[in-house]
Amino acid sequence: MKDGKKTGEATFYNPIMKSGADPWVVRKDGYYYYMHTVGNAIQLWKSNSLTDLAAAETATVWQPSGGGPASSDIWAPELHWIQGKWYIYFAADDGSNETHRMYVLQSETDDALGAYKEMGQITDPTDKWAIDGTVLTKKDGSLYFVWSGWEGDENVTQKLYIAPMSNPYTISGNRVEISKPELAWETIGQPTVNEGPEVLVSDKKINIVYSASGSWTDDYTLGLLSADPDSNLLDPASWKKHPEPAFAKTDDVFGPGHASFVKSPDGKEDWIVYHAAKTAGAGWDRNVRIQPFQWNDDGTPNFGKPVSTRTALALPSGENGRVRLEAEEAKLEGLLVKDREDASGGKTVGSDKDGARSATFNIEVEKDGLYTLALRYLNEGAVVEQLTVTVNGKLKVDVSLDAGFNGEWSNDYIPVPLKKGSNEVKFSGGDSWLSLDAIDVLPPQTKP
Repeated sequence: MKDGKKTGEATFYNPIMKSGADPWVVRKDGYYYYMHTVGNAIQLWKSNSLTDLAAAETATVWQPSGGGPASSDIWAPELHWIQGKWYIYFAADDGSNETHRMYVLQSETDDALGAYKEMGQITDPTDKWAIDGTVLTKKDGSLYFVWSGWEGDENVTQKLYIAPMSNPYTISGNRVEISKPELAWETIGQPTVNEGPEVLVSDKKINIVYSASGSWTDDYTLGLLSADPDSNLLDPASWKKHPEPAFAKTDDVFGPGHASFVKSPDGKEDWIVYHAAKTAGAGWDRNVRIQPFQWNDDGTPNFGKPVSTRTALALPSGENGRVRLEAEEAKLEGLLVKDREDASGGKTVGSDKDGARSATFNIEVEKDGLYTLALRYLNEGAVVEQLTVTVNGKLKVDVSLDAGFNGEWSNDYIPVPLKKGSNEVKFSGGDSWLSLDAIDVLPPQTKP
């Protein structure tokens, strides 16, 4: 490929979303449906590829019509296919955190990106503060709602609760506490926190993976509860809390938490989808990452350690490869090639001087369409970098690259229209703090 080297088609780098928190992914009929917290609405992405979610079709499927109890601070939406319909569970308040409660939407069609009707609040008889609701379905079809809440009316600690459901939008019994922050790794930050419960079932165990310690700290982590499949899930004694974190920070991954789980396109692999702080001390400034995981012999998950953004991962099994163009093989102006071990080709391009700088790639595609360019970069400065992407000398796209990663790589996902055949794509701008590694060319979404 002219002015670009086609390499690494079977790998990708995290993050898969440059910003985002509370990621949720579910797969049905060959598509991945993805959500994360956007705060003022519920947005849904639809993709046939797990690593290309940033390039997916998207729609705002619900937003509040005005003031009211569910008009603000819309957190952690989840999409579930239950009893032949789509349901969306989310937390919201009236502008005051103390009023956070859980709400349900029900689909009016089979299209997950279609219309929804409001089914109202879902609550147990106590009607206390509640967030991060999810649904657990046993093999016999019985439904349970699991969430994070307060015991009383003050923010002292967040505990995990479970309650039976009579249908997908109604809790039919009293809540039962199944976890509270009590271990050293669960109690970092005040108030203490157990939240983000997510169900992960194997043949041998019903697992609930949850987030512990303050989400604003580097020590936000995942814990694990497990129960036998035939046990009484409403009996707290049925749930075993594992004494060590299931997924915790490393020397270069901070605050990994609020995960969801999904299969690879061919169904052969299990993947964890989670958010992490962009760098140490970033708090709620987070991005979304994925990696495969394994299973222990007892039916509990083995997530291993969070993988650094410096590490290339194999694409999910069954996912189409991608074209990677190394920046050092582009036509360069005012940029120098530098050796760097954690770059995809062992090299990056950057500049130590002021002045005009650009990298021009020649991208060949087989058909007209809207493609996405995944730009891997390192911005070691304290300010946002501004680039201009010029396509075939005409269309100009302005791009803002996040700042302050302290040596952590990131990806920006840039949609560009390309025509069949050869296309000249020029990246220009930036300053001496910015290094470019490569671009991955993500094809237009197709039907599975």
